[in-house]
Amino acid sequence: MNTSSLPFMTRGQHGHVQPFSDEDASIETLSHCSSFSDTASVADEGGEASEDAAQEDFQYKLKGFIDSTVDKSAKTRQGALDGLKTAMATRILYEFISERRMTITDSIERCLKKGKGEEQRAAASLACLLCIQLGSGIESEEVFKTLKPIFKNILADGSANIQARQAVATSLGLCTLVAEDDILDVHATMECFENLFTRSYARADGTCPLINPQTSQLHTNALLSWALLLTICTANQLKDILRKHLPKLPRLLESEDVNMRIAAGETIALLFELARDMDFEFHDWDELCDKLNALATDCNKHRAKTDKRKQRSVFRDVLKAVEEGDFQSETIRFGTERMTIDSWVRKRTYDAFREFVGSGMNYHLQGNEFIRDVFELGPPMLVDSATMKAMKISRFERHLHNSAAFKARTKARSKFRDKRVDVGEF
Repeated sequence: MNTSSLPFMTRGQHGHVQPFSDEDASIETLSHCSSFSDTASVADEGGEASEDAAQEDFQYKLKGFIDSTVDKSAKTRQGALDGLKTAMATRILYEFISERRMTITDSIERCLKKGKGEEQRAAASLACLLCIQLGSGIESEEVFKTLKPIFKNILADGSANIQARQAVATSLGLCTLVAEDDILDVHATMECFENLFTRSYARADGTCPLINPQTSQLHTNALLSWALLLTICTANQLKDILRKHLPKLPRLLESEDVNMRIAAGETIALLFELARDMDFEFHDWDELCDKLNALATDCNKHRAKTDKRKQRSVFRDVLKAVEEGDFQSETIRFGTERMTIDSWVRKRTYDAFREFVGSGMNYHLQGNEFIRDVFELGPPMLVDSATMKAMKISRFERHLHNSAAFKARTKARSKFRDKRVDVGEF
């Protein structure tokens, strides 16, 4: 992504490859490992040989998954996509992925075009993880340039599989954040999302359109992706969006779907946060606060207890955001570092990444240069022996982490010199 525009095959020899085991999952494989020699990590020659073998076996499996994405069997393709998703979500694989990015992109394109529901869903998620691995720049832009038209076609096609459309609505948002190089194209993508979630607006007489749960989830995903892209809009674009959408978004608070109500509430809070430094007046403020207060104290007997509990918790925070400009901060700890989620902008961004990398989020916060850049964490920190012991990570994991950290630190030291978080020196 250009910072000037935005803030921020044939089947191979591997055959059927077994999915990752728990043992594999414990090896946080970083493909940069040969770039930095950590004498403490390689003192034991037998251990080094074992670690090299483990890495070779891991990469062999990855190559097998890539080959299996073009298998004739839909079940095999699905398993291969899931295997690659697991690897990319829980490991930093930049160099391995970079060398094979167009092969993987071709496989994703084929699965999106010719696959069915679950296969398309897995392919859409894999596309997003691929962009997260590559980070912003020419490589992810190439990937996204190939896949964006397919994403938009699926999203706009009412006859396409609904699960595929739901997945694409989420993936298109984050891929755009990572890889789109033109702010005008970002705005065009946002309009695609608007064409979906505005169909859930309550009518002028207060009645809600009849929408089935699957379609409501599609609209919710579109709204959340739209909200994510709000975080990188220019001031002029935001003014237009506030004028056009903020008066209408409260209509989504009438939805029968608790997830849509919550997504709408958080999006409204995000818009108020973004509008705080602008010359913008919202004329229905009292009416909106009444609605938010009703949802924060909802006792509707027709709604499930779990839905009401979740809704009340969220809308108490949303009401504070609208009335007082307040945000309930949260601290995320990862390794020896910590990060504060102190705004709706940062929360929406964090939630978007976490949806794809899941339990691997803390690891990406530690080692993924792009994600660290997004959250202004500076280059990855080196891990010493004492820290390794305290974190209960293996010598091999420390070696792999430090190799990536060393490379990133050298590459980005000047860029991030003034942005280091207060977690001690490298």
